[in-house]
Amino acid sequence: MPSIQIDLPLDLPASSKQELAARFGQIYAERMAVNADLLTVSIHDLGHGGVWRCHEDGAPTPSALIMCDIRSGRPRETRAALAQALIDTCVDLFELDRLWIKVEFTQHTGDEMYHPHLGGFNKDWTGDERG
Repeated sequence: MPSIQIDLPLDLPASSKQELAARFGQIYAERMAVNADLLTVSIHDLGHGGVWRCHEDGAPTPSALIMCDIRSGRPRETRAALAQALIDTCVDLFELDRLWIKVEFTQHTGDEMYHPHLGGFNKDWTGDERG
């Protein structure tokens, strides 16, 4: 952790998934003030009809869902900027309807994220961590 999981109503080749992961990593590092090597991106291409947004009246709409597991402590504005940049990337790469791309955040303390390359648990968020 941190991690981003995205459910897409698409079938994607590995090269498109790699490009999406690279762009998400760059965006995450910039917006969240960390080095990109902390981020894991999981891309679930569920195919046409694989992700839907429900409505009170009418049929569900094809959708996408982005789940962000992050360390707690970032201001609301920082998380909003990250969410919008991730949505913009999906619109740019896959021509998805931005209205139906949802971003959800789950926030954790540093000791809920174990990184072998860091020698164990992460630390709590304290500010800009880029080296």
